[in-house]
Amino acid sequence: MNPVAGPGAAETGHGQPLAGGRAQHLPMLVADVERVMAVEVTAYSHPWTRGNFVDSLAAGHEAELRLGPDGRLQAYQVTMPGVEECHLLNLTVAPAWQRRGLGGLMLGRLAARAVARGDHAVWLEVREGNAPARALYRRCGFIEHGLRKHYYPAAGGREHAVVMGLVLDDAPARTLIARAREDDDGLV
Repeated sequence: MNPVAGPGAAETGHGQPLAGGRAQHLPMLVADVERVMAVEVTAYSHPWTRGNFVDSLAAGHEAELRLGPDGRLQAYQVTMPGVEECHLLNLTVAPAWQRRGLGGLMLGRLAARAVARGDHAVWLEVREGNAPARALYRRCGFIEHGLRKHYYPAAGGREHAVVMGLVLDDAPARTLIARAREDDDGLV
């Protein structure tokens, strides 16, 4: 915790206080996992474990945090790069910050980095029953491609995952990337 900023304020994984006034996007480090877990357990009925995040970072997966001007964690994502494509493993917006455009912003930033790497597509799975997330992905240009049956743990059994993809050469992806490149401080 940043002793100068008080409880709930964040530091970078390097232990330096955040610059004030603007939101920041920073790489997720192992030192950030505890505050990520504090959000993760409030956002999901079946959250990722600390080990899922640590293992993803150790494997070299791309992981990004969005910290608000006050240094509080607003959103994060973990993506596994592949051969000319990437797979979004976890995109989370803190419940207090949902429905303010941050999910689309994080997806746009992810798509821009994927294009810069030479990727042609972004893939993801989303719970079949997660209508808000599926609607966000559709608004951002993702198309539903199929179902992974009994993919997710769920209360009383398993839940199907909807497989969705975004072709990075298509107009919806270009629009998503352009929006993410704009000044995002006006979103929140």
